[in-house]
Amino acid sequence: MKKIFIITGEPSGDKLASKVISKLQKDNPNIQYSCVGGTHLYSLGIKSIFELKEITYIGFTSVLFNIFKIKRKISKTVEEVIKFNPDILFTVDSPDFTLRVAEKVKKLNNKIRTIHYVAPQVWVWREGRIKKFKKFLDHILLLFDFEKKYFDKENIPNTFVGHPLLEEEANKKINISNIIPNDKKIISIFCGSRLSEVNLLLPILIDFINKMNKKYDNFIFVFHATYENKDLISKKIKHINLENTEVISEDNIKKQILNNSIFAVSKSGTVSLEICNAKVPSIIIYKMNFLNFLIIKMLVKIKFANIINIINNKEVIPELIQKECNSKEIYNSVVYFLNNPELMKKQINDCEETLTKIRSKTSSSNEASSVLTKFLIS
Repeated sequence: MKKIFIITGEPSGDKLASKVISKLQKDNPNIQYSCVGGTHLYSLGIKSIFELKEITYIGFTSVLFNIFKIKRKISKTVEEVIKFNPDILFTVDSPDFTLRVAEKVKKLNNKIRTIHYVAPQVWVWREGRIKKFKKFLDHILLLFDFEKKYFDKENIPNTFVGHPLLEEEANKKINISNIIPNDKKIISIFCGSRLSEVNLLLPILIDFINKMNKKYDNFIFVFHATYENKDLISKKIKHINLENTEVISEDNIKKQILNNSIFAVSKSGTVSLEICNAKVPSIIIYKMNFLNFLIIKMLVKIKFANIINIINNKEVIPELIQKECNSKEIYNSVVYFLNNPELMKKQINDCEETLTKIRSKTSSSNEASSVLTKFLIS
């Protein structure tokens, strides 16, 4: 029996991995799996060697404060991979964790084929890392076609697979009328999957909702939460008695909610692609502690945080970063868009043009699972 060990580092990577593995399970039911993953891989019957939240950190200072804990988790993961002895080590995103494991595993057992999904953003910073990847990665799966030139230059085998969040899924229609009153318009809120993001952005977003409620009474605000963060967000909202607010964690319901939203406020990240794909206008917010921001400001070589803006080299979707990420600015931006429907329509059209450039010919899951299959039979 062939074996694959999957390593993710946060909920978004767990979700990306599950889409590929779900496809692989249908085509190759006789593969044995183990993983470092979360609820999405668990739903496929794949148990994680420890909880994902134990390794999910954000920002340089958070990593620094948890460096010994992270090192122990890396060592433990390497030990479990070697013990499992897979044909393929399939690492997904979170390079500071997943690729450190892959590098150590490759040194200990060169026969294990290493395939990484979601290329590190070398076009943002530290392009020199690519030379190091060449030593321990057998193949890399790219979400964006413009990334190929960076890896081709170093002769690292790669495949553009497109972004799985842009795949059309035949999900069962769910009645959301018991969640959303018919007389309310939905504004979707995404405050991140990491606990540190939620703790930082949630108070700002709650204050934004309070500002909206002082002027409008026809909106309902829906937080799209991970399963791990749902209770935390719900408790904080219940504590201040925000009646026109819901917290949803079930994927199919979240998709239905998003598709029926008139606007979205989203933390910067891959979720913005889902929002664009649903043809929902949005703004992007992000905040981190001041030290982390200074470090990143010195290191990055791009102007924007959002991938749509990066591809276009202009602000297609407004970004409220750091000091601009406050309840007043969010409120002003949302109200401005709601009062100017032609701007919302233009943003949707611009985003749709951009998405055509990063969709694969079939689907990301098909393309990625095909690469894994080729390595299994080679």
